[in-house]
Amino acid sequence: MLCSVIFARKQSTFTLNPEILKKLMITPMPYGKYKGRMICDLPVYYLEWLYAKGFPPGNLGMLLHTIHEIKINGLDYLLFPLRGKAK
Repeated sequence: MLCSVIFARKQSTFTLNPEILKKLMITPMPYGKYKGRMICDLPVYYLEWLYAKGFPPGNLGMLLHTIHEIKINGLDYLLFPLRGKAK
């Protein structure tokens, strides 16, 4: 699921989908302890807790699952160029 969301398959290679990364930077968490915090800024322990509980359905769940995978795999650097640009 994750690869189909973040990456678009193109002739046996994967390219990054920048629109998903941009959404991570501009979408606030709509509820809970971190309400109002951008999804890209959620702490890993909170994402782990959500993962154990089950991500919500829909676009929010996809974004939370995506940022969880990015953070647990040490891919935070993918977001660095977008900080301050996403609006």
